[in-house]
Amino acid sequence: MIRESYLAAAEAAANLLAYPAVAKAWDEPSALAGYTVSGLAGHLAGQMNVVAKVLDGPDLDPGTEPVAALDHLLNARWLNAEPDGEVHVTIRASGVEYAEVGPKLLADQTADVLDRLRRDLPGQPERRLVQFPWGPPALLLDDLLLNRMMELVVHLDDLAVSVAVPTPEVPVAATDAVIGLLAAVAARKHGPVALIRALSRAERAPESITAF
Repeated sequence: MIRESYLAAAEAAANLLAYPAVAKAWDEPSALAGYTVSGLAGHLAGQMNVVAKVLDGPDLDPGTEPVAALDHLLNARWLNAEPDGEVHVTIRASGVEYAEVGPKLLADQTADVLDRLRRDLPGQPERRLVQFPWGPPALLLDDLLLNRMMELVVHLDDLAVSVAVPTPEVPVAATDAVIGLLAAVAARKHGPVALIRALSRAERAPESITAF
């Protein structure tokens, strides 16, 4: 299920990259602080390119203990880093690098990567162990896809808002999985009681319950 959901979110992102509104606003600031529309588009494309790189990576020792998706996210270097810190500067630079080819070629290249993922993802071993191109820890492929699907769903909205188009829909299974992951992170950040109140008691809801 996670593979189908990831591919559906990736398809929505790839389609959005081809919108004329994205090309028209290419050099404008985006709705996400620190990113231009082009840099955000490149960052979105990167969520598919990185999975393609992961699939090409080496097979890990099957005895390696994988890190759970939530634990991996909670330990991400960027999670509590300052916006101008090294990790965020590096992430933004990667998006800019992807976008250097321009809006049309980025959209075309991303569509090609998506075709490759549609072909190769479904046949991957159920419990394949992988790691990101930048190194350990090991994750199950499906947990890595959940991590990247979260990025796709969140930044799909960022880019759509940036260019004043409706946020493309993705299947409920995809949004349910992403909401579950974000809710778990928010509960760790604000405490479970704060999250429960935010979801069930407007009169006692905290002002913010954001995961990041």
